[in-house]
Amino acid sequence: MPSKEPGFVERLQTAAKAKKAQLERIRTSPPATGAESAERQAARLKAAAARKIRTAQQKDADRVGAELREAQRATLNARRALGVVEQRARKDAERRAQSEADADLKRNQKTARDAKYAARKARQK
Repeated sequence: MPSKEPGFVERLQTAAKAKKAQLERIRTSPPATGAESAERQAARLKAAAARKIRTAQQKDADRVGAELREAQRATLNARRALGVVEQRARKDAERRAQSEADADLKRNQKTARDAKYAARKARQK
């Protein structure tokens, strides 16, 4: 069952006929008047200007949004850094208090031991 497929030459002829038909349609259409084309051109220019304005506004909004996000990020980083500094200061204060408490305890123990030794020496005399 052979199927008839158009050959290369037939495809070229069909394409040429389609191009001719398009050209004829364009030639037979009434030419645009100066007023109509001027109106269309003005509408295109107006639309292009509006598009430029919208694009500029979007870029400005994006820039402002990016600056806002950057400011928020900087604030968050500053808060984190402050938290780290406060935590270190608190730990340092706790260490100092603990070391002072340990030193006081050792001094008290030494004082008690010295008093005990002194009492023993006094009893021996």
